[in-house]
Amino acid sequence: MLNIYCPHCGEHRSEEEFHYAGEAHIPRPENPAELSDEAWGDYLFFRRNPRGLHHEQWYHATGCRRFFNVARDTVTYEIHESYPMGARPSVSRDSEEAA
Repeated sequence: MLNIYCPHCGEHRSEEEFHYAGEAHIPRPENPAELSDEAWGDYLFFRRNPRGLHHEQWYHATGCRRFFNVARDTVTYEIHESYPMGARPSVSRDSEEAA
């Protein structure tokens, strides 16, 4: 079981209090009216499924009821950091590969 730090509540809590909300940092299309059906399908349904560091969105359902991001290793389940929506992560795949 994961022990997730909520950057809004300021505490580590059991993952049972949270809901996974998908991949983080996905840019929205700039001109949605100009997208083809195939491009819309790619945007809505296709996500990376990396082995290693992955940035995810989580929702604190039984706490503050706010969304935030988590940088988590999908192999070891280690959480590297939790940070508010809109903030930049301090850990990235590039920094992991350089280490």
